[in-house]
Amino acid sequence: MRVVALEEHFTVPALAKRIDPAVVKARGFVTRKTAPGRPNPMELAPEIGDIRLKSMDETGITLQVLSPTGAGPDLVPGVDGIAMAREINDHLAEAVARHPKRFAGFATLPMLSPGACADELRRCVKELGFLGALINGTTDGRFLDHPSYDGLLAAAVELDVPVYIHPHIPPAAVREAYYSGFEPGVGRVLATAAWGWHSETAVHVLRMVLAGTLDKHPKLKIIIGHMGEMLPMMLARADAVSALDVDHLQRPISKTIIDQVWITTSGIFTEPPFLAALLTFGIDRIMFSVDYPYAPNAAGRRFLDRIALPPADMAKLCHGNADALLKLKVEAKQAPSPR
Repeated sequence: MRVVALEEHFTVPALAKRIDPAVVKARGFVTRKTAPGRPNPMELAPEIGDIRLKSMDETGITLQVLSPTGAGPDLVPGVDGIAMAREINDHLAEAVARHPKRFAGFATLPMLSPGACADELRRCVKELGFLGALINGTTDGRFLDHPSYDGLLAAAVELDVPVYIHPHIPPAAVREAYYSGFEPGVGRVLATAAWGWHSETAVHVLRMVLAGTLDKHPKLKIIIGHMGEMLPMMLARADAVSALDVDHLQRPISKTIIDQVWITTSGIFTEPPFLAALLTFGIDRIMFSVDYPYAPNAAGRRFLDRIALPPADMAKLCHGNADALLKLKVEAKQAPSPR
């Protein structure tokens, strides 16, 4: 079966090295430990070619939708950040052009220059053929509900492409208040992949609901990863406890989210969170992803092989929902010749 994975990452080390190391450190980037005998994800990330394709072939992944990871143009203000975003997008476009049936792209945007984001998104979609944009968490403490990003969201609606909200390292004040007082490795993982990433992305979506941003842009399409970033288990409670205080929205919190948010499986390969996602968002809103190279393609493959879904629902999870949302061009299978 065709399999599309859409939270898959790459880096351009030569461009990342141009960012002020002090800025990178202040944002919270630190060296990650790697498991003995396993490849370092940051060594795999720059490669968009034979090694990546071999892993995809071995695990039955047809298409990766690629987006940048690590320190990027969201740390660089002004014309330099705008130029860096453009260079990264051009680099990705060249990689996609070499293997157009195996790779596609999400745009990276110069988030410290909100006025330039819409223009770069339009260029990436109209000229480079990208499928949307991926935003890494907060930018200088601002979420996408900030008025400065209204033009970007309007452009996404105009172009009919989704915005993928991906986790980022929490801001320094949050790290200090919530995740300090541990050994460095413990604090880092608690602030990021073990908890903080996911709760902050859930807050990001909830802010967009409660600020009225999604009501203002009812055709805006949002994607979040990691089996819904904790939202599936909290939707009913959010509705219940907000009933007396939240009366300015056009729809209940849960309906707004389910109307406008799609989720991916990225990096979460166990059944309980998948069942919670399935029971709340429904199969039409869930898309397969791996989170390569941070998660191995083989782990995603084992998850697909293990879960039990009707064939039509499995097809939606593996490719159908992504094909529809991203408007992917799928070659029709030729009918067998009559004997």
